[in-house]
Amino acid sequence: MTDASLVVGALDAAGYRLTAPRRALAALMAAINGPFTAARVVDEARGRGLRVGRATVFRTIDALERAGAIERLDLPSGDHAYVACAPAHHHHVVCSGCGRTAEVADGDLAALVGEIGRRTGFRIDEHRLELFGSCPACVEAAGGGDA
Repeated sequence: MTDASLVVGALDAAGYRLTAPRRALAALMAAINGPFTAARVVDEARGRGLRVGRATVFRTIDALERAGAIERLDLPSGDHAYVACAPAHHHHVVCSGCGRTAEVADGDLAALVGEIGRRTGFRIDEHRLELFGSCPACVEAAGGGDA
């Protein structure tokens, strides 16, 4: 779960108008634990009595993604979802069982990306890495060993 003030602050820093619907949707998305779809945001908004249309949800998701306050995840199923996160370069580990996510710093990956660029001759402008597996709680629940 991400602090709602960080998500709203990212919108503000990116120059977006902070309308009441945007603030409410940003807070809602920050409160969701794990990845969410636009459809889930629409359902959650309705469930909380927020009077926002689907178009507002999609525009807010687009604005939050451009501001770096949420990131799109391409799931192994081919679907995509979003996760609220810090507006800094990082990667995600996603539990395939419960949907729990963790942010992971770039670490040594930048050096590997540079090496791949040298080997292929490509100038690599950006990269994204998503890792999928089982979180410690799901491993434990399945009676597994090391996470």
